[in-house]
Amino acid sequence: MSVTGRIFVVSGPSGSGKSTLIRQVRQKIPSLGYSISHTSRPPRGQEKNGKEYYFLTKENFQKMIDKGEFVEWAEVYADLYGTSVSSLRSQLSIGLDVIMDIDVQGARNIKEHFKEANLIYVLPPSLAILEKRLRERGTDDEKSIRTRLKKAAKEIKNCVSYDYLLFNDELDRAVEELKSIVVAERCRRSVRLAKAQTLFNLGPH
Repeated sequence: MSVTGRIFVVSGPSGSGKSTLIRQVRQKIPSLGYSISHTSRPPRGQEKNGKEYYFLTKENFQKMIDKGEFVEWAEVYADLYGTSVSSLRSQLSIGLDVIMDIDVQGARNIKEHFKEANLIYVLPPSLAILEKRLRERGTDDEKSIRTRLKKAAKEIKNCVSYDYLLFNDELDRAVEELKSIVVAERCRRSVRLAKAQTLFNLGPH
C-alpha cells in the first residue's frame, strides 16, 4: 500500500477518555482524518452507524475477516472490532493523516503493517478514578465494570511499548499534549525534507 499520510494510534483502557480527546483534537487540527472502526457490538446511547462505529452482525464481520478486508481486528469483551483496509487506504493515499482509537492488540498489528505509525497510550489518573468514570457514564452493569477494571489493570502494563504516554487527569492539558504530538510529527525532517529540498535547492541528503 502506498502511504503518504501519517497514522496516530490512540489506545487506553475503557473510560480513559480516548474518544473525547480524539474528538477535540480533530476540531483543533486541520486535515486530520479519523478511521472509523467496525464492530459487532450494538450501539450504546446516542451512537450512530458510520459516526462512532460501523455496526455489523458477527456474521457479516466474519465475512469481512474471511475476505481479508481488515488490516487489524480483535475480540474485546466478546465483541469484534476491526479497521478495514479501505478506510485507511482512502485517506492515507491522498496525504491525509489519520488518528485511530484502537486497543493494544490492534495497535501492535497496525505497527507491523505501518512501521512509522505513532502509538499513543492514554492513562487515567488512577484505577480508582477510572472506576468512578465507568460508573458515572452509566452504560455498563456491575459485572461489565468489574471486567473492564480487571482488564485495565493488566492492559495498562502494555503502555511501556508505546511511543507516547498521556495522563488524562485534566482534559484541556491532555488535549493540548495530544495536539502537540500530531503537530511535532508533522514537522519531522522525514516529512518536510522533500518540500524543503524543492523550495531551497538543498540537494540530495
